[in-house]
Amino acid sequence: MSSFNNCIKFDLDIKEKNIVFKDYFYKMVQMKKHKIYEAELIQPACPYCGSLALLHNGHLITNIRYLTANASHPATIRLAKQRVKCRDCDHWSMAQSELASKYCSISNASKLKILSALTEDRSMTSIARENNVSINTVQRVLGNCSHRFIDSYEYLPAHLAFDEFKGVDRQLHFICLDGDNHQVVQILRTRYKKTLLKYFGRFSPQARANVKTVTMDLNFYYQDIVRACFPNAQIVIDRFHMIQMLTRSFNSLRVKVMKTFDKRSRQYQLLKSPWKLYLMEKIHPRYNWHYKDCLTQAQVVMEGISANTALENSYNLMQSFIQAIETNNTQELKSLITSKDSIGTLMHKTLLTFKYNLKAVLNGAALPYSNGCLEGFNRKIKQIERTAFGYSNFINLLTRIRLEENQYKENILT
Repeated sequence: MSSFNNCIKFDLDIKEKNIVFKDYFYKMVQMKKHKIYEAELIQPACPYCGSLALLHNGHLITNIRYLTANASHPATIRLAKQRVKCRDCDHWSMAQSELASKYCSISNASKLKILSALTEDRSMTSIARENNVSINTVQRVLGNCSHRFIDSYEYLPAHLAFDEFKGVDRQLHFICLDGDNHQVVQILRTRYKKTLLKYFGRFSPQARANVKTVTMDLNFYYQDIVRACFPNAQIVIDRFHMIQMLTRSFNSLRVKVMKTFDKRSRQYQLLKSPWKLYLMEKIHPRYNWHYKDCLTQAQVVMEGISANTALENSYNLMQSFIQAIETNNTQELKSLITSKDSIGTLMHKTLLTFKYNLKAVLNGAALPYSNGCLEGFNRKIKQIERTAFGYSNFINLLTRIRLEENQYKENILT
């Protein structure tokens, strides 16, 4: 009997001495073949006084769902828990095991496996199906994990990155990352100025004074928050957003100029078909076979922008701006922003925006910090929401983000 018991314990990876296995067999339950293990849970001593003088009074049968290698054959441990009365202190008690929590029929090993699966990009339905539990059980395991990212208000990283992402009910949520190690500092339900001022106002003056740079897009009230909360921080405009504004302005001007020509004209075709060439930073010197005269890509672009002076000036300014950012040439960048060439209305408005935020724009070119880490993290969040077909609960979304980043505090055994 001892060898039989040890063999089953070894197979199920159960090390508790008070559990004694007696039999195992297959049984059809709801038209599904289940593997049943029968075991007894012994109460060796009184949990109140430690006495060994116990009066046994039957068992409580509990069916505990356990791990299985084959999800088509669920494993169940039919555990008979001893009920005893202590002869010394007259207390009644029931044997308890680490196999499962009190009043719970899901084994702790199954919960740990569910928790491990939640750290992967998988839906709750597939996790529940694999572990032979309900989706509500997977939801409860998720709910027992902490969703908080920073518990103390005494520390803030020296370099922060601000942005927002679309989450629950298609609302925009605020997200803040550490610019050095790319860890999440906090995710807030809203991105309103009042909410952000209230949150960062909770930190100690020493923690807020420790912040040296804050990287962001051209959201106007983020800068007000930085000036109000972080006295020693420099505002850094993300380089990607600057180039994105320039390329969009140029592209709008290209479309506007293109529509002034007849659709069958050569100039219209030069500005329409190879539109991606105009947005490229470096044009390869290979031929574009779309044209019968076999023009190179560079020749196509130069002939296309020559149709309009403002379009040509706008294109040259955009290319010079990108090159100045890559070489960290702040002087060249400053002269381009203050340029008075004819570049079109939208491009002129973009330069006025850069001029209004001149110091932050120059910091974006001079300093190595950017929102690239934050854009990548937002891409992960979108994938999490796509896999789950969206979230209706903000706390569940935060917890799943925290789990997939492998930074969580689990309390699944309660």
